[in-house]
Amino acid sequence: MNRTWWKEAVVYQVYWRSFKDSNGDGMGDLRGVIEKLDYIASLGVDVIWLNPCYTSPDVDNGYDISDYYTIMEKAGTLSDLEELIAAAHERGLKLILDLVVNHTSDQHAWFEESRRGKTGETADWYIWQDGEKGTPPNNWRSYFAPSPWTWDETREQYYFHSFASEQPDLNWEHPAVRQAVYTMMRWWADKGIDGFRMDVINLIKKRASFADVADPFDLSYLGNQPGIHSFLQEMHDEVLAGTDLFTVGEIPFVGPEDGLLYVGEDRNELRTLFHFEVADDMETMDLPRFKQIQKQWYDALYPRGVASQFLNNHDHTRQVTRFGSERYRVESAKLLGLMLHTLPGIPYIYQGEEIGMTGIRFSDPEAYQDVAFRNQYAERVAAGESPGTVLSSMQMRARDNSRTPMQWNANQLAGFTESDHSWMTVNPNYLEINVEAAEQDPHSVLAFYRTLIALRKQHPVMVYGVYRDLAIQDPYLYVYERELDGVTWRIVLNLHDEAVTTTLALPEEQLLLSNHETHDPERLAPYEARLYQY
Repeated sequence: MNRTWWKEAVVYQVYWRSFKDSNGDGMGDLRGVIEKLDYIASLGVDVIWLNPCYTSPDVDNGYDISDYYTIMEKAGTLSDLEELIAAAHERGLKLILDLVVNHTSDQHAWFEESRRGKTGETADWYIWQDGEKGTPPNNWRSYFAPSPWTWDETREQYYFHSFASEQPDLNWEHPAVRQAVYTMMRWWADKGIDGFRMDVINLIKKRASFADVADPFDLSYLGNQPGIHSFLQEMHDEVLAGTDLFTVGEIPFVGPEDGLLYVGEDRNELRTLFHFEVADDMETMDLPRFKQIQKQWYDALYPRGVASQFLNNHDHTRQVTRFGSERYRVESAKLLGLMLHTLPGIPYIYQGEEIGMTGIRFSDPEAYQDVAFRNQYAERVAAGESPGTVLSSMQMRARDNSRTPMQWNANQLAGFTESDHSWMTVNPNYLEINVEAAEQDPHSVLAFYRTLIALRKQHPVMVYGVYRDLAIQDPYLYVYERELDGVTWRIVLNLHDEAVTTTLALPEEQLLLSNHETHDPERLAPYEARLYQY
C-alpha cells in the first residue's frame, strides 16, 4: 500500500454549534473553535472536520444551505472562518469542510429562481415532476418525510427532496449545476481549506425512472445508482486532480465491493469513505456481525483503497451509550477507542468521545430538536401508535443524543457558554465527565486517547499492517493482529459486561497498552482491552 499523510491521519470532528460558545448567545460558533484549537492540537490529531457553517435557514442544522459563499450569522463571519483556517494551519492542523451538494435550501437563490417557472435559466436545476396536487408522482419515501415530493403552487409541479421538504435535491444531470458546484469547491480550496467531507455524495445520481418501488421503506433506491462514478470522476478531474485535498464521502447503501469503486487508488474519485453497515444497521454491538463487516471491508479494499472507522458522529448516538456500557463507561470508552484506532482505516473522533461523553434520553418528545425525529415521531403517533412506545423506540437513534454541548468543566452549563441558557440541553453528567477533570487524571479516557494517537504516529503497523481476525466467531472476545515488517500487534478485547476466560497466551512482558492497571493471565475483566507487541 502506498504511504501517504492522509492514510496516517486522525480526524477530529467539530460540531461547532455544540463545541464552544464565544459570545454568550448559548450557541457554539467559529470563534469558540478558535479558542479551543490548542486543546484540539494537544490530542495529536491531524485533521479537523467542521460541520456546515454556511448561510442557512437552519431547518436541518446547517445541512440546508442557502448560500455556499457566506457564513451563517449564528456561526460568525467569513473572516472568522479564514482566521480559523490560518490558526489551524499554524498548529499543524488541516481543516476540511462539509460539502453538501445533493440538495440546497429552498431559500437558495437557485431554487427560488427555479420555482418561478419552467423556462428560466435554472428551471431544470432541480428535479420537477408533473402530477395532480395531493397525489405524489410515486410511492417513494424520503429520509425525513413520508414522501420525497412536495407540491409547488407556482410551478404547479412536484419537486423532489431526499430529506426535508425545505431541502430540494439538485439535478446533477444538468451540466450547469455540476459546473456551479465545481466553481464553488475551487473557491473554497483557494481559501485554504484542506478538503471536503462529502455529505450523502452518492445520492446525487438518481434512478433513471421514478417508477414505484416494491418496498418504499428500503431507501436504497435513493443512492448508489448507475452513473454515480462518472459524476465523481468528473468532479475529480475538475477540482481535485493535482491537489493534495483530502476527500471522504458519506456513502450509504454500499457494501465492500461497491465501496472499492469509490476509493480505489486507480479510480480517481475519493480518498476514503464512510459506510453505514455498523452505524445504521446495528442497534447495539453485535460482535460476530461487526467482525464480519470488518473482515469483508478489509478483504475487498486493501491494499487498493482505504475505509474510515467511526462509531459515532453528529447523526449517531455516542458510542459508549450505544456500543459500550455506561456502567463501565471509562473501560468501554477506552476499549472502543483502542479498537477503532487499531482496525484498518482512518479513525474519526467525534468531539467529546475522547472524554467518554454519553448519550441523553429526553422524557418529553418536545425536547428533541432533530427534524428527522420530530417528523417520524409525529407520523407514527398519527398512525395510531402509543406516544410512549414511539418515544422509547426512537430514543437510542435520535440525533440529539450526540448533539448535546461539549463538556469542558463542572461550571454552569459545562463551561460551554457564559449564557444562562444553551441551544441544546447539557447532559447532567457534566459534573463528573468533563475535560478539566480528565486533564487532572492520568488514567482518564482523555489520557488514553492521547496515548493511542501518539502510538499511531510512532508505529506504521497501526496504519499499514495486514489484518487477521483470530476469533471471528467468538461472541464476546475480539482478537485480531496487525503485522508489518516483522512487527506483530495483537489486540485482545472483551466486549462484554462480564469477565471472560480465555486460553490465549497473554504474556505480561509484551503488553504495550491496556485500559486496566492489573491483568489476569487467563481472564479479561468486563470491557478490558489489551494491546500486545511481538
